[in-house]
Amino acid sequence: MDNITAIALAKLLGTFFYYPPNNKVTAPLMQPLLHINQLVKWPNLFLICEQCNILTNHIHDSELNYQFSLLFEGQGIMPVPPWGSFYLDKEHLLLGESHERYRQFLQQHGLTLNTGMNEPEDQFGLMLMAYAMLIENNNYTAAKQLIDEHLLIWSSAYLKNLKQNEVSPFYRALAVIAEQYLQML
Repeated sequence: MDNITAIALAKLLGTFFYYPPNNKVTAPLMQPLLHINQLVKWPNLFLICEQCNILTNHIHDSELNYQFSLLFEGQGIMPVPPWGSFYLDKEHLLLGESHERYRQFLQQHGLTLNTGMNEPEDQFGLMLMAYAMLIENNNYTAAKQLIDEHLLIWSSAYLKNLKQNEVSPFYRALAVIAEQYLQML
């Protein structure tokens, strides 16, 4: 996969893992998401096409924003927390030791993730967007380090749980696509 495609996919997926579907950032990206199967030569194209069909069938669910809120913002008990520190820290604490290491990594490479939202930087979607920024800055060593040392060490557990969530078929499909993308990296 070339760098332009890797950047585009990281930004596209990162956006949908970070912003709700009704957000002004996600709205113009709906069509590219629904046709993500055409953006790259996927090793398992059939699986990706299946997921695109699921996304298409659920993109207009009236509950989609609520599903996002349950899965990514939390209302009561969060079934699938999207932060690395939840999976890496012994007591499942956000802003723990793993988060601090990741924050130092971002600072070391001059990345500031200011989205206007008060959230730990180790959120799955934010990490994909940070990866894209590093590639855009031609910092391939740091991009590989982000993937290997900060994202892949917990993302498989997160995506496995998200694929099994009972809240949203849309986000189950998105988890499958993200998993396939990370395998391609």
